[in-house]
Amino acid sequence: MGLRLLSAVRRPRTKIPPRAPELPFIPVKQTARSSYDEIAEMYHALWANWYLPAALPALEKLFFLGMPARARVLDLCCGSGHVTRELVRRGYRVTGVDASAALVAIARRELPKAEFQVQDARTLAMEKRFEGALSTFDSLNHILSLDELSRTFAGVHAALKPQGLFVFDMNLEEAYSMDLRQWTVDIAEDTVGLVRGSYDFTAKLASTELIWFIRSSDQLWRQQRSIVEQRCYEQAEIVAALEAAHFREIEAIPARDAGVRTDMAFGRVFFVARA
Repeated sequence: MGLRLLSAVRRPRTKIPPRAPELPFIPVKQTARSSYDEIAEMYHALWANWYLPAALPALEKLFFLGMPARARVLDLCCGSGHVTRELVRRGYRVTGVDASAALVAIARRELPKAEFQVQDARTLAMEKRFEGALSTFDSLNHILSLDELSRTFAGVHAALKPQGLFVFDMNLEEAYSMDLRQWTVDIAEDTVGLVRGSYDFTAKLASTELIWFIRSSDQLWRQQRSIVEQRCYEQAEIVAALEAAHFREIEAIPARDAGVRTDMAFGRVFFVARA
């Protein structure tokens, strides 16, 4: 999976001074490729240890306690495998799915014994059936229409065994009200990452612009760039879409109430449902 990226950069980083020249917000032409493909290594490097430590108390309470040992678990929108690693460590039989071939390639590199598939969550089709499905780091906010979100939930329901557990988190509107238009910079010896977000309160669409400079072996700097979009939904819309997909025992739990103690809890809600 604020934004999957925008919220992540709320941890302390170097920030461009207020009088620094304003970099233009350059539109990126979207193709059939995932918007994460171009900046996959940036995502993996900068957010490897950010989400899971903060979310673990909530995941422990809402998901892990409900999963039997050796259960089959679907990690939907698994990214480069940050949460998948924890699922594997706990002994679950995990299948990770993500639309980004580049992120899946990293996940396979990092977790060679785990199973990964490149699939779009909106057209999910799994041969196996799972005791549980997990989607983390507001990944489902990347689905940009309510109809597509409903189809995603239907695909997850079809992939679960009866009574299968589905847990995911999404951001509501207050999560998108922070850090708007402010560049956040991460500087390392051979890389420089820049991230900033914007939010259209009328359209309820958020964009995160990411620029990644990598120093190559010939000491030249190579640039990678992408814009990642998210949609903000009302909690009632999400619950209604789950009901339409025939989920039951639906709960919506604010991240703070679920045990998240960092600023990642701001505007984030965990949803729990049974197939």
